[in-house]
Amino acid sequence: MSGIDWAVFLLYFGAVVGFALYHSRKNVGIEGYFLGNRRLPWAAIGLSVMATQASAITFIGTTGQAFEDGMEFIQVYLPQPLVMVILCVLFVPFFYKAKFYTAYEYLEGRFDAKTRSLTAFLFLVSRGLAAGIVLYAPAIVLSVIMGWDERVTILIMGVITILYTMVGGITAVIWTDVIQMLLMFVGIGAAVVILFATLPPEVGVGDVVYIGGIQEMWKSIDLSWDPTNRYTLWTGVIGGFFLALAYFGTDQSQVQRYLTAKSLRQSRLALIFNAFVKVPMQFAILSIGVLLFVFYHFEQPPLIFNPAEVAVVEASELGAEYRDLTAQHTRLHGERREATLGLLEARRQGGELASYQTSIQDYDERMSELRSEAKSLISEVRGAVSNDVNYVFPSYLVKYVPAGLLGLMIAVIFAAAMSSLDSELTALSSATVIDFYKRWFRPKASDAHYLLASRVSTFFWGAMAVVVALYAGRLGSLIEAVNLVGSYFYGSLLGVFLLGFLVRRANGTGAFFGLIAGMGSVWIVAATTEISFLYYNVVGAVVVVGVGALLSGLSGGRPPEVV
Repeated sequence: MSGIDWAVFLLYFGAVVGFALYHSRKNVGIEGYFLGNRRLPWAAIGLSVMATQASAITFIGTTGQAFEDGMEFIQVYLPQPLVMVILCVLFVPFFYKAKFYTAYEYLEGRFDAKTRSLTAFLFLVSRGLAAGIVLYAPAIVLSVIMGWDERVTILIMGVITILYTMVGGITAVIWTDVIQMLLMFVGIGAAVVILFATLPPEVGVGDVVYIGGIQEMWKSIDLSWDPTNRYTLWTGVIGGFFLALAYFGTDQSQVQRYLTAKSLRQSRLALIFNAFVKVPMQFAILSIGVLLFVFYHFEQPPLIFNPAEVAVVEASELGAEYRDLTAQHTRLHGERREATLGLLEARRQGGELASYQTSIQDYDERMSELRSEAKSLISEVRGAVSNDVNYVFPSYLVKYVPAGLLGLMIAVIFAAAMSSLDSELTALSSATVIDFYKRWFRPKASDAHYLLASRVSTFFWGAMAVVVALYAGRLGSLIEAVNLVGSYFYGSLLGVFLLGFLVRRANGTGAFFGLIAGMGSVWIVAATTEISFLYYNVVGAVVVVGVGALLSGLSGGRPPEVV
């Protein structure tokens, strides 16, 4: 990065942290640390809810995913507007009116303490793992840009985020999220503009859409009923619906946001805001990945985007074979470029297009095969699966984005990483202190004692995130990895809350053992079938409600009064 890039990046970084800590000065006690004394406006909460989900994984993993597979990932997000409406009607009133600190307090009032503790424990496991994946994403960027070791970057990002989260609590987190989300909107727009600016001058918007359409990269709807296909309309509408309902309705990192609002109405407004904005934002980010796919029809793409993997294989006994694949890849790109330019010229002149389209499709397939062969070589050398999809966007930034704008784009990615990691840490800390430490170990301690315990807990979970991040690079596409981790847990967690909301006779025995049955069923399905991981959320929720209702009826005990 140039001096201008560093200036832009450091100015942003310092300003955001200072602004967040300034707003957190009015926090009072444990309620201030975890809930901002319930005084935050809906607009800030709405942006924070969005920022918590829109991590650096969104910018890095989603663009890489779209570069490989097109727009199909958007189907996962289509149910979110409906999910937000259901949350406003069913979930938020229960949580907000009871003045809870965590979502899991509701489960003790509705069922019993063991159900609350088991659910909170599962949340801690799932989000503890996800926090590490979130932290790993920006490490990719600096490793590409600076040639730094990813472990150094992970430590730097982890320490900075842990410190300001420990000091400022949820208020610092939310106001940081506001700035970072606004910067992400700017970054999305800047990325699209830069991509079009770096295309050949004769290539227009219509040409980009047309070239992407040859390989159906813009195709976002797949009507296949095949349950093993990860991204279809039905996996998105059904599995994605359960995933989103569980994430926004039972994950403490989200529930904590709308518990900070001034009123129930403000909580609902924050969620409705997300219902209108989230899907268009995700569409725009996926479009960047497709634009990259089109861009590399004109500029030479790397055979493998991860420079660390390239260095390893080139230094090995398979280096000559890899270099031969690179030469073939370069030759095919030149031929594909000429065919693409020929297609556009024929399109402008009204000439014959079919032969050009066939040639381009053939070149795309052959270049994809070369990439697969290269990945196989790397896997053979490293003893691990090659992963370069997360390096597609960072590689483009380093080579093609001008000074100043590069600093802005790097700031955007760091902003996204911070806005998700700090949210994870406050959520993990609140569940640890409120649902375990205060509930089981020190129920009568002072507010100052709980505040100290909260900061210690924040540090602990930050350290855990760093440890997980050191291994996250082995997980493939980060956007898939974080959703996959969540899908093992979220459906069962959702099922417990739905059991409490919808099954009036459900009791603690049914809820506790239903939750265990739901988790077991998800692991069995994952181990014995090839169905999309998005359906794990459906399986877990349905089994928990079904088994929970059955066992409640068999146990004969009357449930406690619903909170």
